[in-house]
Amino acid sequence: MFAAITAVLSQMVIPIPVVPITGQTLAVGLTATIIGSKLGTMAISCYVLIGAFGMPVFAQAKGGIQVLFGPTGGYIIGFILTVYVTGLILEKTSFNLKMAMIANTVGMFITLLFGTVQLKYLLALDWSEAILAGAVPFLAVGLIKAFLASWIGIKVRKRLVDANLLRGIKTAA
Repeated sequence: MFAAITAVLSQMVIPIPVVPITGQTLAVGLTATIIGSKLGTMAISCYVLIGAFGMPVFAQAKGGIQVLFGPTGGYIIGFILTVYVTGLILEKTSFNLKMAMIANTVGMFITLLFGTVQLKYLLALDWSEAILAGAVPFLAVGLIKAFLASWIGIKVRKRLVDANLLRGIKTAA
């Protein structure tokens, strides 16, 4: 289900040059915050694999292995480590808004790191150019998405726990 949610939110796009702003990172943060590191990693890995095999689930209805080797591929590949680390931080601490915001902010930086590194090498940029193109434009909106993923994710997770729909998923530190 979370792979599908990610595919849907990925179609929310604000087009800017080189790398567009999408709902993908919001979906990754929601996935980690709601279902944690292990199931979240499986869900986002499925999303990446489905897209790699050609289904148009990436931003702007793109799909195929070539997307992973293009300008946005580093971010997409980074989602796998992002969801794992974000979920793990919450599992090792507490599923509350403060910790979710910290975890999702760490996750944002992981995604930006992967994306920036790939841009640097793909476009033969020096490090300052890569950071200016691949990270700086996304910091403010990334923090907004980290907050939204934290706030919505904690609320949804609490309701699922209260309804006993997250059986078998770690619910506290």
